Amino acid sequence: MAKNYYITTPIYYPSAKPHMGHAYSSIVADFFARFKSIDGFKVYFLTGTDEHGLKIQRSAEKNNKDPKVFCDEISKTFKDLTKILNLSNTDFIRTTEERHITSVQNLWNILKKNKQIYLSKYSGWYSVSDEAFYNDDEIEEKEGLKVSKSSGSSVEWVEEESFFFKLSKWEKSLLEFYENNKDFIRPKSRRNEVISFVKRGLKDLSVSRKSFSWGIKVPNDDNHVVYVWLDALTNYLSSLNYPDENNKLYKSFWPADLHIIGKDILRFHAVYWPAFLLAANITPPKKVYGHGWILSGDEKMSKSKGNILDPIEIIKVYGLDPLRYYLLKEVSFGNDGSISETKLESCINSDLANNFGNLCQRVISFAEKNCSSLIPDHSFNDDDLKILNSLSNVDKIRTMIDNQDINQYMNFIIDRLFASNKYFNDQEPWKRKNDKLRLSTIVYTALELIRKISILLYPVMPQTILKVFRAFNIDEKQINISSLKNNDFFKEKDKINKLDILFKKIEND
Repeated sequence: MAKNYYITTPIYYPSAKPHMGHAYSSIVADFFARFKSIDGFKVYFLTGTDEHGLKIQRSAEKNNKDPKVFCDEISKTFKDLTKILNLSNTDFIRTTEERHITSVQNLWNILKKNKQIYLSKYSGWYSVSDEAFYNDDEIEEKEGLKVSKSSGSSVEWVEEESFFFKLSKWEKSLLEFYENNKDFIRPKSRRNEVISFVKRGLKDLSVSRKSFSWGIKVPNDDNHVVYVWLDALTNYLSSLNYPDENNKLYKSFWPADLHIIGKDILRFHAVYWPAFLLAANITPPKKVYGHGWILSGDEKMSKSKGNILDPIEIIKVYGLDPLRYYLLKEVSFGNDGSISETKLESCINSDLANNFGNLCQRVISFAEKNCSSLIPDHSFNDDDLKILNSLSNVDKIRTMIDNQDINQYMNFIIDRLFASNKYFNDQEPWKRKNDKLRLSTIVYTALELIRKISILLYPVMPQTILKVFRAFNIDEKQINISSLKNNDFFKEKDKINKLDILFKKIEND
């Protein structure tokens, strides 16, 4: 019986153009989803678009469009991005969908029934760009403007009637929850940041707005719309057919196993979200991972700075899988990561063309010329078994994934790639033509090394790896992490198909 695994990306504010940060979160989530799927899990992978709030309303007005029409157009861009990035997502949710509106209003009614929501007046700093409220100590002045210290976004003073959520009441409960669920917030630096924030004291949170209309109406009060973060976060439940808690999807996949988010929305996911859920007697998710920003040079990408890298343009030039590989290898997961085309080109040449691509090409070509393009027989010696077994520790690999240690995982693959190339060089099968069994064993071992490394690279570069597996007549459904333990996967005399060049080296003038 398959185990279940529920992973989400943030649902994205539909900006006019997706940027590399959107691509990064999505690719990381897809990496984990694909690994779990080849490890025997039934995976539910959610992404989508967050389409309510004052920011959307103003953008629509600026474009002289109805907000829903505006969202329909922009949301399609992000839905198309899931195909461009080759995501394996199960669902794409929009917060303008009826199923989501029903979920949000139901959660609101539960919070109201549990006496967690009351009507009062809000006075304070609000960032339209961040859709976030800020305290005085979180604001600074720059070039005559009041801005958020954390995001740099401008803030404005807001005074209006508002419904409030009793967040202050959950301060102690949240700290107890963090203590009892030490893995709830990852990495550790983010956990420390959240705990420090909560310990400084929580104020009740404004959860409705009256000064604009583009949002989900508060039940029984059409003058108010639900605060966009109470609205948006509920998407993780909406996709599972909440409020029907007897629904098969909800029963199978909630609580979520992993929310992948950017560090700038950590507070909403690690403080507000579990507080809402605890107040509604709903189990919080198991883990929230706040990754760093993708930087252009040393600066966070932003429209105002004009330094946004367009993932679609990068893919057109270099291909999707090289970009996926580069982001997963070069960005230290959890920290900010600086990327550049120069580094990407170097990565393609050294890691992909010279290392992995070269290993696949030379071994399969050698088998074609010396083994009639058939899987040869074999009789392993200690050296063969040693290198094969170095890729057999499935428990160690699973631990890397469950700890979200992408960099250790990638370094492990690269280390094994170098070792596999060295093995083939050192064994010199081209000098063993008078010892047919030894030549065959070296080829068989090298083919097994390619198969095992390809399994590990499948979540990273699925399109490329399927080309490799087609050379071995292996179907995508046959890819399984457990088969890393098997050193005798191939059957003698099975056909090996021709493999075209996987990666072309980039030659610069």
